[in-house]
Amino acid sequence: MRARVVRQAASYLLAYPDQALLDRVPVIRAALGEQRVATLDGFLDHVERTPLEVLERQYVEVFDLSRRHALYLSYWTDGDTRRRGEVLGRFKAAYRASGFLVDTSGELPDYLPMVLEYAAVADPEGGEALLREYRPSLELLRIGLEEDGTPYAAVVAAVCATLPGASPKDRAAVQALVGGPPMETVGLEPYLVNGDPRLLPLAGGR
Repeated sequence: MRARVVRQAASYLLAYPDQALLDRVPVIRAALGEQRVATLDGFLDHVERTPLEVLERQYVEVFDLSRRHALYLSYWTDGDTRRRGEVLGRFKAAYRASGFLVDTSGELPDYLPMVLEYAAVADPEGGEALLREYRPSLELLRIGLEEDGTPYAAVVAAVCATLPGASPKDRAAVQALVGGPPMETVGLEPYLVNGDPRLLPLAGGR
């Protein structure tokens, strides 16, 4: 239950901020408090004390203007290759199999807030499997957010903490988590990490 509460909270906190989010903060805080989760208190404080227009601007700067903070899980592993279409289809198939109606009309199905809500509400077991499969994507996102000093790092770190084992300390350690055959890299050479096509964004690039 604790993991599900954290994932549901993170699904709200990683989405584009609006008045509905501000209204929801007391409920999120209470739910996390019941589960003795304090790691998101600082971020919730940040949301409550920051004007909405500033939150909106910060969100765009963090997530929309930097590849280092992509919220699309398969971006980190497949980029814009032809294979990614197949991967996105797998996400949709998982949603359909759960029996819940998941609205993917406005976002790609690997959008992290969507995956987190699916894992929290619709299919905890299936959602857990997706999050474990894309653990390297989550960890690379976390590392990028931490390096750039954004409060959103705490939210992604909280999500990573719901998965088994400690988070890798750096990108080299994340690469050790990656398995499977190399993926298509046509046109993606500038974005490879140490020649590994499975971890696309450059360690220090934008």
